[in-house]
Amino acid sequence: MSLPSLNPFLYSLGLPNFKKGCNFAAAGATIAKPTDINITPLNLDTQVSQFLLFKARSLQLLSQDKKLQKYLPKENAFKKGLYMIDIGQNDISEAFKRNNTVDQVLASIPSVVKTLETAMKTLYENGARSFWIHNTGPVGCLAESVVQFESDPSKLDENGCVISYNEAANTFNQQLHHVCEQFQHQYPDATVTYVDIFAIKSKLIANPSKYGFKEAIKSCCGYGGKLNVEVGCGLPMTLKNGTTIMGMACHNMDEYVSWDGIHYTHAANSFIAQQILDGRYFISL
Repeated sequence: MSLPSLNPFLYSLGLPNFKKGCNFAAAGATIAKPTDINITPLNLDTQVSQFLLFKARSLQLLSQDKKLQKYLPKENAFKKGLYMIDIGQNDISEAFKRNNTVDQVLASIPSVVKTLETAMKTLYENGARSFWIHNTGPVGCLAESVVQFESDPSKLDENGCVISYNEAANTFNQQLHHVCEQFQHQYPDATVTYVDIFAIKSKLIANPSKYGFKEAIKSCCGYGGKLNVEVGCGLPMTLKNGTTIMGMACHNMDEYVSWDGIHYTHAANSFIAQQILDGRYFISL
């Protein structure tokens, strides 16, 4: 798209250029406030707070020194900007990791989606008008999910994905779509684009060879087992005999959909981006 990659907000101690935008995303972030100390505290509420700080500080600095215009966005940029939100998968996967039942996970989704809706309204109240919302992908097709059910194939669908996990993802997506519809109705001067990421990724996982891939679920980076995830990507594990093995990357990574059992490879993400930009997976509101 001939646009620069966005510098992360927390890189602001250096000398980044935020004129074209800012990235508030955080690895492992959830929508809901985390209950596990091992999960990043940079959940969606925190990210929105960081945005508000970024906006206020940018405008303050610009009022003090016009030379900073080459680094910071002007006030009208906050109204003309595109606000992309892609979050929710970690809420689902972490809920299952806490040994919740499917019913318990499904029951938690409305409050999670409500938090996302509140975030959108906060952004709107602070100038946002163009929203680009991704639904969540098939979390049940991630190797880290599938490996837990290898001994019970009845829990897997025809593509080898965990049925209950994808049921939760679909429930989340249905409720998120409804929230986006209501938001668009409530704020007619806003534009909400809802993108069906679940459909794109599911299509790729169901027909990997059709799109130039050989492995749909197996991890490229890792070690051990059918799915290559017994040892995490880039992590060491010492065997009983004292030998240390590492979770290493495969040599043919462009043939894999999954990079490390959680994230997608560059090749898979490129395919997904192409599908998004084609426009067929925009759902009108």
